[in-house]
Amino acid sequence: MITVDFETYYDKDYSLSKMTTEEYIRDDRFEVIGVAVAVNDDSPEWFSGTQKETAAWLNQFDWSNSLILAHNTQFDGAIMSWVFNIKPKGWLDTLCMARAKHGVEAGGSLKALAERYNLGEKGNEVVNALGKRRIDFSSEDLAKYSNYCINDVRLTTDLFSRLVEDFPKGELKVIDLTLRMFIEPTLELNLPLLESHLVSVKDKKAKLLAAAQADRDTLMSNDKFAELLMSLGVEPPKKISARTGKEAWAFAKTDEGFKELLSHPDPRVQTLVGARLGTKTTLEESRTQRFIDIALRGSLPVPIKYYAAHTGRWGGDDKINLQNLPSRGANAGRLKAAITAPKGYVIIDCDSSQIEARTVAWLAGQQDLVDAFAKGEDVYKIMASAIYNIPVEEVTKDQRFVGKTTILGAGYGMGAAKFQLQLKTFGVDTDLDECKRIIDVYRRTYPTIPALWRQGQKCIESIPTAKAADFGVVDAVLFDPREYGFQLPSGLWQRYEGLKRVEDAEGKAQYEYWTRRGTVKIYGGKVVENICQAVARCVIAEQMLRISKRYKVVLTVHDAIACIAPEAEAEEAQRYVEECMRWRPSWASTLPLNCESGMGKSYGDC
Repeated sequence: MITVDFETYYDKDYSLSKMTTEEYIRDDRFEVIGVAVAVNDDSPEWFSGTQKETAAWLNQFDWSNSLILAHNTQFDGAIMSWVFNIKPKGWLDTLCMARAKHGVEAGGSLKALAERYNLGEKGNEVVNALGKRRIDFSSEDLAKYSNYCINDVRLTTDLFSRLVEDFPKGELKVIDLTLRMFIEPTLELNLPLLESHLVSVKDKKAKLLAAAQADRDTLMSNDKFAELLMSLGVEPPKKISARTGKEAWAFAKTDEGFKELLSHPDPRVQTLVGARLGTKTTLEESRTQRFIDIALRGSLPVPIKYYAAHTGRWGGDDKINLQNLPSRGANAGRLKAAITAPKGYVIIDCDSSQIEARTVAWLAGQQDLVDAFAKGEDVYKIMASAIYNIPVEEVTKDQRFVGKTTILGAGYGMGAAKFQLQLKTFGVDTDLDECKRIIDVYRRTYPTIPALWRQGQKCIESIPTAKAADFGVVDAVLFDPREYGFQLPSGLWQRYEGLKRVEDAEGKAQYEYWTRRGTVKIYGGKVVENICQAVARCVIAEQMLRISKRYKVVLTVHDAIACIAPEAEAEEAQRYVEECMRWRPSWASTLPLNCESGMGKSYGDC
């Protein structure tokens, strides 16, 4: 194991606080001031020189037979790979490990973690390097900087030794795989297609803005604007007014729920909200421009954040968020189509089918539903049959769609009002009483699933009192109130830190836990949702590792995995990937899994 830390040039305009990692490292202003390296537990060594001299110094180490460790390896690893063409046996990262072990809400900086583990103090010499090129450092200043960098290497090495003690070995492999998507990029970008798409997006935005500005009263009136959003299938965000103490529309530029609509998949919503906020660009426009800029610099490093969510799922990073590329609207798929395989290869994208619906039925012990999934039966028609009290063979396309929405949406305790809104989002207007009836039919048809919600609620109620409680009918997930949560199949924990019992205005007991964004309410149905998503993520991670034994994994989005394969063996590779995505981990031998895959020269073709 070789621990590495680079110190690089930065100034007030050129820094990671204002630029993405990809943009910063590929910029002409990039310069390595120095680097510290430690082999295993040996004392760190420091070197400072020109890029050519630094490359020669680094080449003395046996990288191809070593694991490289850093804190935020996405940065240091990209320098190793892109600048010095160093390809190690594997990548390790204490930042990734800390996120998984302590949760996404815990401080992840090296300073915070060094304090947490009493490893020593991280220096602040980096602040004195602002605007200084390597040649600008005096011998004394460079010596101070070397001590600062050497100390960071020591802290990182010591931190790793503490984190790795009970860290699941399989997750170390998942970290390596995730980092390689960014550090060792292979996907390309179609520049002409992106430039054409940008023109189209700007033209459409101009037309939509013109339409919105033509009716300024609607745009600026809270009630009229709320009606406009609802007509587009969007539930307008609300808040409690600080002035009146009553519920009001949350349409201020500081309201998080409203700002989130700038990332809505419907470009009409993006544009109208942007017009209301005075925003000059939409997400689609700014992201397309970022893609263009990346294409001008080289291939596409895929920035996927390991353990980005409470459930352990991956998240988007580096301001392009490949986790939510648009899939609806007139321009749907253009960005995906611009992501292409390298010459001689194809992209295979495989999506796990209904994995959350399958997981909730499996955890709850709803055996008839589990069996239906396992046999490949049409569970949406079966649900519709129960909803409309008709034979399965008589279910219409529209009725099946309602059954599908029920199966995929009602497993976590969704109520009638939210179900009605969800149907409306897909263009299906349904009476509220009818929605309530459908939800009731679901709960009667699959009674062990509501029972699982109740178990989840008991688990939450047991945490403050440290009482034991059961969850699910399989041994894949272990609840331990002393650990504030659940041990997942990966060996990692999903915790509800700072959980406490509170009472609402009516004196009804509720539970909430702490996050850096504030307290979050938690209840039985939400616990089940968290656990199902976490278990699904564990499945996907193990399947990803199996795929990577033969083909390079280049992207994961939610419950899908994308890899590249040589054109000459494309069909064989697709069969292998599907086989991996249907494979069941040992801890989930009775969980029915299935998948759908696509293949093409571009991501959009899949």
